[in-house]
Amino acid sequence: MTAKPIVSPKFPADLLQNRLPHHIAVIMDGNGRWAQRRGLPRIMGHQRGVDTLKSLLRCCNDWGISALTAYAFSTENWGRPLEEVEFLMTLFERVLRKELKEMMEENVRIRFVGNLASLPASLQEEIDRSMADTQNNTGIQFTVATNYGGRQEIVHACQAIAQKVEAGLLKTEEIDETVLEKHLYTAGLSYPDLLIRTSGEMRISNFLLWQMAYAEIYVTPTLWPDFDQAELHKALLDYQQRERRFGKI
Repeated sequence: MTAKPIVSPKFPADLLQNRLPHHIAVIMDGNGRWAQRRGLPRIMGHQRGVDTLKSLLRCCNDWGISALTAYAFSTENWGRPLEEVEFLMTLFERVLRKELKEMMEENVRIRFVGNLASLPASLQEEIDRSMADTQNNTGIQFTVATNYGGRQEIVHACQAIAQKVEAGLLKTEEIDETVLEKHLYTAGLSYPDLLIRTSGEMRISNFLLWQMAYAEIYVTPTLWPDFDQAELHKALLDYQQRERRFGKI
């Protein structure tokens, strides 16, 4: 996939357009700590985190990044306090309803991946509407991992493949990486070239386990609500200094 031409006058002069990652994935960590350090409720950190994500999406679109995938809510996040979970579900729904017009204007394609059937019905409706309305847009591919778990995704894919084998639609010797990839939530999406994790945590937290096989990982101590254009610039500079060999010499 080739990155689209740079259209933003703010594109940093010290970055090379031909060495940009095509696909960036982000683990948006630190919203709660950001709020607590300011004496605010944790939910205020999540609200600020949404604003950060909107800014990052716009910047990536302007700078020629082809795809951005955000880890919005994991399968493990249901274990958080009920009040926080309910706020997040409401926040997702409200943001989708409010921002859809702007995403259409900016030519963004949005896709949700994960076990979406377990989400509130009203949120599922907004998700379906946003994906349907933006499916023909040709700008950045914005993927939101919601109620997503990498292990769950692989198990789900194996179950789907096993059902085809049982039905006689697929032979066991035909199962390979390509077959499995077609049954992942992310089927049809390119793999991330760069994973950015904020707040300094050194783990990938069950995120895109299959897809991250050769992603470059960039960890910053910056909390997600403070991850701005300058922080993205630093991450991209770091990425462009690496040599990607994919196991070769």
